[in-house]
Amino acid sequence: MRRLIFQEYVTLDGYAAGPDGGLEFFDSIADHADDDNLELLDSIDTMLLGAETYRLFAGYWPTDASADQPIAPKLNALRLVVVSTRLESAPWGSYEPGLVIRDLDAVRALKAEDTGKDIILWGSITLFQSLLRAGLVDEVQLRICPILLGAGTSAFPSGESPVQLELIEARPWASGGVLVRYRPAS
Repeated sequence: MRRLIFQEYVTLDGYAAGPDGGLEFFDSIADHADDDNLELLDSIDTMLLGAETYRLFAGYWPTDASADQPIAPKLNALRLVVVSTRLESAPWGSYEPGLVIRDLDAVRALKAEDTGKDIILWGSITLFQSLLRAGLVDEVQLRICPILLGAGTSAFPSGESPVQLELIEARPWASGGVLVRYRPAS
């Protein structure tokens, strides 16, 4: 079975976006995270996104604006799958358009495919929380930025039953950021 890896930039207090939706805090660790992602992308062949993150990514990654980004060629070569009940299509610039799926059963089927590498879920917080509750997330990777926002959009579900995790790796970066990787506890 293919693994589903959720990866998110978060502040030290667990926010994936600021109170105004801002993501500026990413910049403090971007170089280190890009280096790690270049290596990670060798084990990934599918990018899973929710509709909102898809729109954000589609406006940047498959365009000329991303040409100087080191991960752009690998990211744009990934198979794109968008989970949405509203989108009819998922164009990706001049690249192969994405596949639109409607529900978690389709994600289960994606994970159960006989061939293929791992699947990466970037951003897409609402989708992540649904996948986590459904037991479909195999790894949680956090790129922790050395900043406290105090408010914003949390990456994690609240008011739910606790989800126990086991540490796979923790790696500090010179910028003060940290990569942490967890898997759900058995």
